[in-house]
Amino acid sequence: MNKSFSLALMLISAVSIYPQNNSQKELTTVAKVDLKKYMGRWYEIARLPNSFQKKCVEDVSATYSLQEDGRIRVVNRCRNEKGDIVEAVGEAKQSGDDSSNAKLKVRFAPKILSFLPFVWGNYWIIDLG
Repeated sequence: MNKSFSLALMLISAVSIYPQNNSQKELTTVAKVDLKKYMGRWYEIARLPNSFQKKCVEDVSATYSLQEDGRIRVVNRCRNEKGDIVEAVGEAKQSGDDSSNAKLKVRFAPKILSFLPFVWGNYWIIDLG
C-alpha cells in the first residue's frame, strides 16, 4: 500500500469516528413581518463572516424596496479598504412555504438565471427591534 493511500484511509477513519453533534436547536423566525414596515435602509451593526462581504470594511447597509409585483429590490452597499463604494443589487421574494413573510428567498445572480433554484438563497428574519 502506498503512503498517500494509507494516509487518506487513516484520515477517513478518523473523521468517521469523530463524534457528531446532531442536537442543534432548529432556527426559528419571527412570527410575522409587515413587509411595508421592513422596507428602507438598514445598517450593519454586527456580522457573521460571509464570503460576499469579505472586502467590506465600513458603511455596510442594505436597502429594501417593495416592488409592484410583490418582490423586493435589495441593494447591498459597503465601503472597501480603498474607500470605494461596492454595491450589489438583487431581488427577494416570498418563500413558497411561508405566509409570515419571515422566510424569503434572495438572489444576486442576473435576472435571466432566476428560474434556477440554486441561485436563490434563504433569507430568514429571526429578530426585529
